[in-house]
Amino acid sequence: MKICKNSLERYFTLLILVIAGSVCAASRVIELSDRFLEVRHEGQWFLKFYAPWCAHCKRLEPVWANVAQTLYNTNVRVGKVDCTRFTSVAQAFNINSFPTIIFLKEGVEYVFTGERSKEELIHFVMRMSGPPVQLVTRTESVEMLKSTHPIFFSFVGRQEGLLWDTYSSVAEIFQAHGFFYATSVEIAREHFDIDTLPAVIVYKERNHFYYPLSGDILVDPSHMNTTLHAWVNEERFSFFPKVTRSNINELMLTRKFLVLAVVEENRLAEVAAHELEFRDMIESIIRLNHDKFHQRFQFGWIGSPELAHSIAMDTLATPHLLVLNSTTSEHHIPDDEPLKLTADAVQIFLENIHNQNAPTYGGNGLMVRIYRTYFEARRSLSEMWRGNPVLTSVLFGLPLGFLSLIIYSICCADILDADDEDDGHEKNE
Repeated sequence: MKICKNSLERYFTLLILVIAGSVCAASRVIELSDRFLEVRHEGQWFLKFYAPWCAHCKRLEPVWANVAQTLYNTNVRVGKVDCTRFTSVAQAFNINSFPTIIFLKEGVEYVFTGERSKEELIHFVMRMSGPPVQLVTRTESVEMLKSTHPIFFSFVGRQEGLLWDTYSSVAEIFQAHGFFYATSVEIAREHFDIDTLPAVIVYKERNHFYYPLSGDILVDPSHMNTTLHAWVNEERFSFFPKVTRSNINELMLTRKFLVLAVVEENRLAEVAAHELEFRDMIESIIRLNHDKFHQRFQFGWIGSPELAHSIAMDTLATPHLLVLNSTTSEHHIPDDEPLKLTADAVQIFLENIHNQNAPTYGGNGLMVRIYRTYFEARRSLSEMWRGNPVLTSVLFGLPLGFLSLIIYSICCADILDADDEDDGHEKNE
């Protein structure tokens, strides 16, 4: 595997541009047509597939222009495709939702699934445009990484052997989701407590944690690959991330219980004081009891109650506590009122869940899936009505009106046919 030594310098240069937030008046976004299919395999592209009527696409527009400006002097070209005009491009990339963001690297597609913020988009590009594992050769670079990366992984030691080969392959799999580095023992020991070599560490929450090595793992390549893959998949999230519709599926892959503090943000991303206090109380549990709960539970918080409503298939008042089983899609809700919950009561509740003593709701059964479909349809219709009652009436009123006319015509035709038959019988008599 080739490791680019200049990729860190290139990343930090772009990071400075992100922080500066300089925006050019003229957009750097390239408007693409169906002729793009002829050059899709050339170079690196960062693409937004959109529809003009999509509200999410419109909200992304200024962010996308910022991203294009930041990446203007790099080898990554930023473009967008109107899928309503160039349907052949949308079909070629199997676009079925808007907006869809894809990074193209010599024709290979990588779909972006994270938060659509400028920083996250730039981080994604920097991960995908470079090699899966980047080499750290200067001790000051580690300090830069610790100050700019909330989470990153690093291999420590000579880049050879079973652990290195496994780390490299896992980094290729998770390149779209995290930063992976490799450094020498001398540089690592200036920043971390290194005992066993070689080692794989994750830096997050201003601390570092080791991938646990044992004798069995060191001699069994398949076992090491499985355990390191699972470990990276779990550790790539912070202790208490914000959970949204775009990242909840990624969190579900941890195969843990998701402990979710449900609060409601306003348009300014502000949370009421009593809800903020509840959220902080839930967060304190994992920070004070990391060793106790980390292996079984992934904590987080939801700022949009609609997501919690979809999980629980019910309307939950805020603040609330919701625990989702990522393997069975079942969920748990405490019997006590959320505002009356204490940290000790929450810990007892989590222990009951782990011991299968807590009531379960939802799941993946047939009747649950049918009810979930009904609930989502009713919720979507309700949101449409609140947003634009006139348009909703037109969209649903016209089809229902035509259907009523068709049914009426069929019924009337049967009645007329019956009358004609009766008249014929009378004449024959």
